[in-house]
This record gives sequence, structure tokens and C-alpha cells, in this order.
Amino acid sequence: MSKKGRVLVAMSGGIDSSMVSIMLHEQGYEVIGVTMKTWDYSKEDIKKETGCCSLDSINDARSLSVYLGFTHFVLDIKKEFKNNVINNFIKEYALGKTPNPCIMCNTHIKWNVLLEKANKFNCEFIATGHYANIRLENKRFIISKGKDKKKDQSYVLWGISQKNLKRTIFPLGNFKKKEIYSFAKNMGFKNLSKKSESYEICFIPDNDYRKFLINNSKNLKKKVEKGKFFLKNGKMIGYHDGYPFYTIGQRKKLNISLGYPLYVLEIHPFQNKIILGQYSDLIKTTMYVNRLNMMKYLKLNNKTHINIKVRYNDLGTPAVIEQFSNEAKILFLKKINIISPGQSAVFYENEDVIGGGFIMSSCK
Repeated sequence: MSKKGRVLVAMSGGIDSSMVSIMLHEQGYEVIGVTMKTWDYSKEDIKKETGCCSLDSINDARSLSVYLGFTHFVLDIKKEFKNNVINNFIKEYALGKTPNPCIMCNTHIKWNVLLEKANKFNCEFIATGHYANIRLENKRFIISKGKDKKKDQSYVLWGISQKNLKRTIFPLGNFKKKEIYSFAKNMGFKNLSKKSESYEICFIPDNDYRKFLINNSKNLKKKVEKGKFFLKNGKMIGYHDGYPFYTIGQRKKLNISLGYPLYVLEIHPFQNKIILGQYSDLIKTTMYVNRLNMMKYLKLNNKTHINIKVRYNDLGTPAVIEQFSNEAKILFLKKINIISPGQSAVFYENEDVIGGGFIMSSCK
């Protein structure tokens, strides 16, 4: 074993995880690569695969490991992924919520699988290509924002346990994305430097989640079609295609005209009805969160001041949080809108992730 130790690298085939394996290999670590196969793509999907874990990506990861001379494995975790991520994705939409499958994968699948494999091969560490940082302070492992604020991925890492963080390293945390592209080019990996990024859900290559729900939920379209649109005052103003195909804050594809813009305010799955209103109706002052995972502190003091993100690209909003065991009440100190149940709420103290949870509900 090398002086630096043995590290298991999660390799998706993209530039970030590929550069992690290259950098750690150059630094003297003994690298073992692993790519997780989460989904079987149809022939139609294969033509437009651009996401992680695609067949092309798996082959790219394997080719790089052969070139650098380290071991690479492909893990078939389709069953676990389906049970914990895909089924949850379908279930959440059936409940009128908006899930984030990447967070479910990180929290319940990826780290558990990686550490299990790391133990098998006596690896001290696991590494991923996330743009975030991690440190040990006051006996707690704390994730903080990456140097590249435009690429920071701390938001999707809030659910990882202390036990799993203990053996995790993020080699890209102190770099900007453009630096990684430059490193790849300068080190002779021109193909990596030309790779485009993917923003799709890995099991939905065409990014059409509505079609995915229809294809993977028996008779869904017939069950939910011809639902009703209502205004806040209870007036019925039209019909919709089915409540799972809409999200809070949605404006497009409503096909309703009242002379002013309308937005989805509420989704009521059991009645298959959707409440529409104006943009000002989306503004909230209070939010409730559950299934907390605390990171920087074991437990929050009463009415702690935080900055909170309610979606990935959110800049954050100042708020006061009050923790009640595994739930929390958040009082916003500035106007905030488009809060979607099912999404993650991540609590920050400056650059550090304090913790996070899943949004239950919000109110004026």
C-alpha cells in the first residue's frame, strides 16, 4: 500500500470524478475506481445518454483506470437504487411533492455502497468529484461550500451521516471548475477537457419526468387526467392533465388565461386539484421541515439564526430556526417564495452546512 493510503474513487466517467482519480493517483494514493450502474437504458435512451452512469460513461471510467494502471470495478446497484431512489421519486410525486433524487441517492445509496466496497478492499478513504469541502472540528465532521460558488454542491450533501463523512474526501473543493478543465487539458487529457456537463436526472436522460412517471406508474394518466384548477377563493377555472405533472411555482403549460399570470400555489393529490394564484401568493414567512440530519452541531440552540437554501440554485435567505427533536420550524427574515414540499432545506452558518431536512409545508 502507498504511503498516502488506499482510496476508493466513485467514477461516473465525467470530468470531475475522472480528475479526482488522476489527481489522487498523481499525489501518491493507491486508487481503486468504482462505477455504479443504477439503471438499464433503453435503445432509445442510449442514443441521447449524457448523464452519469450511462454505458458510455462506464466505458470512459474503465478506459481511464486502465490507462493509469489502477483497478476499476462496476457495481450493479439497480435493485437498491430502484427501491430507495426511483420508488421514492414516484411516491413523492404521487403525494403532490417535488423530490430531489440526487439527495436520496447520496444519503441512502452512494455512500453506503462506497464504504461497503471500501471495507472490502481495505481502503481508508472514499473520494467523489463534488465541489465541497470537509473538515473535523469539535469532534464533528463539517461540510462547507466549495471555492467555486457557481458549482458548489454542499446543498446535495446535507444528509450524509457523521460515520460516513469520517472517511470522505473531496479533492475538488478548493478548485474552480474552469481550473479543473485547464488541468485536464494541460495534463494531456484533452477528451476530458472537452466533455460537456449533464444536468439531467441520471435515470431520465431526456429530462422528461412526466413521461417517466407515466411509463413507470400503472394507469397513472387515466387516474389523474381531467383534474380541476381552482383559484384561492374556490372558483373552478379549468382542467389540468393530472396533479403529479405540476410543481409549486409553475407558470408555463397551465393553459389558463385570466388576463394576468397564474402560478401553481398548492397541490392537493387526493382531490386531484390544483390551486392557482398570483406571484405574490407564493411568498411565505414560515416553513416546517422534518427528517433532520444535523452536521455542524449535534443540536441547535433555541431560535438559532441561519441562512437557508430551499433549492439547489437558491442564494439563501436569512431565517430563525427552532428545532424540535427531528423536526424544525423556520421563520424567514426576508421574503421568500416557491417553497416546494419534498425538496430539501439546507441550513448554513456562513460557509458551513449546519444540517438539513425535507420540507413538509409552508405558510404566510
